[in-house]
Amino acid sequence: MSRVITETDRLIIREFNLDDAKAVYHFNTPKEVNRFTGDAGMCESVKDAEQIIRNIWLVEYQKFGYGRWAVVLKESDEVIGFCGFKNETRINAVDIGYRFHPDYWGKGFATESNLACIDYAKKHMALDRILGDVVVENLDSIKVLKKLGMNYIGQYQEKGFTLNRYELLLKRKTE
Repeated sequence: MSRVITETDRLIIREFNLDDAKAVYHFNTPKEVNRFTGDAGMCESVKDAEQIIRNIWLVEYQKFGYGRWAVVLKESDEVIGFCGFKNETRINAVDIGYRFHPDYWGKGFATESNLACIDYAKKHMALDRILGDVVVENLDSIKVLKKLGMNYIGQYQEKGFTLNRYELLLKRKTE
């Protein structure tokens, strides 16, 4: 049984486990899912999905206490994508991210799941600042980051893409 992080009216947000490999492969398969992510080709089989879960997400849960979390649709108990935080050594910061199968795009799941993650982080995590990087052409993801309350702070180039960087200060109260 995977640890439940939080939930919303429609979603359960929990840690991934190896039983989720088929679902991870499924939501990564459509080409449009990875068009702007910079990791296209990393999840070409259920075996690849198992390795992502085992070697990345489960390791991050152990090391940091968080990582990308499974988004489960309550009505069907189906894993439809991921949301949440990643300690991103590439940018030396904590990144917020999400990925869903295209069948679930445009239904508010990215905003709903990540608002729940932000609320969870404010209450239970020692995060003060999170970043969100998005390719400038990915207008839907830019809308999501703005709905999360993130503010545009700059732009940079990477791997042939122009990315906008957004920031959210969680402003934890000091005890």
